[in-house]
Amino acid sequence: MYASILIAALFGAALTTPHAQAQTWPARPMRVIVPFPAGGPVDVLGRVMAVRFTEILKQQFVIDNRPGANGNIGAGLLAKAPNDGYTILFATTGPLALNRLMYAKTTTYDPVRDFAPISLFADMPLIVVANQTTPLKTLQEAIAYARTNPEKLTFSSPGLGSMAHLTAELIQRSTGVKLTHIPYKGSSPALTEFLGGSVNLAMDLASTYIPHLKTGNVRALAISTATRFTLLPDVPTVIEAGVPGYHASGWFGIVGPAGMPPPAIAQLNKISNDWLASSEGANRLRDMGARPIGGKPADLDAFVRSELVKWRPVIEPIAATIQ
Repeated sequence: MYASILIAALFGAALTTPHAQAQTWPARPMRVIVPFPAGGPVDVLGRVMAVRFTEILKQQFVIDNRPGANGNIGAGLLAKAPNDGYTILFATTGPLALNRLMYAKTTTYDPVRDFAPISLFADMPLIVVANQTTPLKTLQEAIAYARTNPEKLTFSSPGLGSMAHLTAELIQRSTGVKLTHIPYKGSSPALTEFLGGSVNLAMDLASTYIPHLKTGNVRALAISTATRFTLLPDVPTVIEAGVPGYHASGWFGIVGPAGMPPPAIAQLNKISNDWLASSEGANRLRDMGARPIGGKPADLDAFVRSELVKWRPVIEPIAATIQ
């Protein structure tokens, strides 16, 4: 009798455990890996997202900054993390897609195979800026100077293979000019060195430099998208500067490790989409220079695959020189 009661109890527990787990997730704080330094645009947007998740799910979403190797250090940690639903990555173009092309020999993960897509969060134009140590007032002037003075103009970026780096490489390939790249480990150190006058130009996500344009210490030369940016309507596009067909943007996404529980993915996706579709979320991101996107996890998966196809011919010649 006692044996039958015990068996019945264990069988009942086995039936209810998955439901109970689904109801209680998350039962402890969540780890949000941001693979870039604190204070940069990826970190700022990641913290905005973490606050919203914390409010809705009533558990802390704790930011864990793991900068280095253009995001590969943090992204590599996610690929090895337990797939129990308690670790996610908030990152941008490089670690979520293009590092696999740029650093094929040293990237230890595959963004398609090793990550579970959650949400394509937002995108943002990149900006080309000059500091007051240079007399350049337009991108046309910078291109003309670089044509007669190859490699004399320096530019900073948040790292080798970052979208900022690729933005500059695409300009050089399209115009035939040669600049000297000075990569840094994230947007914050690149900004500090640029403001200090160590480099002539900088390429980065627009949000990094918008606050500094108001001080007059930074001069905007061009926006990377095909149309002008609403927050900087007076800044011309790279196309207007004489580079036809040019378009590039940085994007942000949320992923977990492969095999992450589908209910956790579904909840995070819904919270993200609801906030991005709200006036509060959309206005908050636009004030930061970002465009909300959202969509299903499958949309992020398809987008990552399309980015790998789009950028391969641009990246492979660069990658051959740095690996």
